[in-house]
Amino acid sequence: MPTTAQAPEPIMPPSASAPSATVLVIDDHPLFRKGVLELLSSTPHLHPVGEADNGDEGIAKAHALDPDLILLDLNMKGGKDGITTLQHMRAQGIESRIVILTVSDDAHDLVSAIRAGADGYLLKDTEPEDMLHHLEEALFGKTVISEGLTTLLASALRRESLMRSPHLADLTEREATILRYLAQGLSNKLIARELDIMESTVKVHIRNLLKKLKFHSRLEAAVWAVSNGLSSR
Repeated sequence: MPTTAQAPEPIMPPSASAPSATVLVIDDHPLFRKGVLELLSSTPHLHPVGEADNGDEGIAKAHALDPDLILLDLNMKGGKDGITTLQHMRAQGIESRIVILTVSDDAHDLVSAIRAGADGYLLKDTEPEDMLHHLEEALFGKTVISEGLTTLLASALRRESLMRSPHLADLTEREATILRYLAQGLSNKLIARELDIMESTVKVHIRNLLKKLKFHSRLEAAVWAVSNGLSSR
């Protein structure tokens, strides 16, 4: 008897405990957008709920759909580029996890994205399995950067910090502790659990330490802390 062709098994993310999450994809390349949507649909955890081919449409859909995760292209033709779209989203109170997907490995683009409020920066040529792993980590509250770019970011931030000379002595003991947790990649929820305090209190401490160290985002502070050996203390 002829054998029946078996459907390909879905690509599974690395952890069975991955949270179920809704995802919005914003990219002006239809073919790439379709590929990302298919990759997301191949997992039991990630559920595409919308797509957009420009920044303005992406912002509107982010408000309407309130996705857990937004995948955002950096260089989009016409209208808002990725950085501007990201800035508008954060300014308008969109709290979704936002990960930049791009072909650019330029240090300026990377630093700009992090400062604008991105929760991750992944290159489009990332292997599918690695992409899913990074997205899962982003949903767990970690900041994700493609392999090889972390050193690039750390070097860029180190050069700037030498000019600005951030001083750890300006931080309170609690702020310094939270900075070390940021360097370890912990989310606000996990930091609150470790310190037995409210998550809202963690947010206040992070806002204060960013102001004192003159950083624009938690990821910027975390990378600087790692590059200065604070993650293991």
